[in-house]
Amino acid sequence: MKRLLGGPGTITGLILRLGQCAFGAASIGVMVTALGFSSYTAFWYSYVPSICDFSYLIASMGLQVLWSFGLACLDIYAVRRKRDLQNAILVSLFVVGDWVTATLSLAAACSSAGIVVLYSKDLDFCKIHKSLPCRRYQISVAMAFITWVLTAISSHVMFWILASV
Repeated sequence: MKRLLGGPGTITGLILRLGQCAFGAASIGVMVTALGFSSYTAFWYSYVPSICDFSYLIASMGLQVLWSFGLACLDIYAVRRKRDLQNAILVSLFVVGDWVTATLSLAAACSSAGIVVLYSKDLDFCKIHKSLPCRRYQISVAMAFITWVLTAISSHVMFWILASV
């Protein structure tokens, strides 16, 4: 198998996984710590898509953080012990896991971005209700997209490693 940058058990793979984990956690953190997050989602109860999309973003980023953290721990183990994690069974598991989390992350980021654009640009909801933390929601969605980009890179690398078997 080829040794590619970002592959399992390498320093660059560890950096990719830590980046995914950090940006996913930051996306959750920024969204949840927005002033009155729970009361605004209750206020937006009549606008059901916002509750579903923002909850989906948090759930998707939570899954991404768990997946990336687990693989980062595995990469730390492999780097410290100088183990090779590039066998066909492990890499195929990584490919499927990365594809699933990348798809969920992209779907959550896109749907949440659509709601943020709807409220901030189309309905001027953020201008009418000055107390809404629209900027924090935008930052959270941007971090979710960064998480997706890092996951897509990792998924692409894993696919090429699996193809080289």
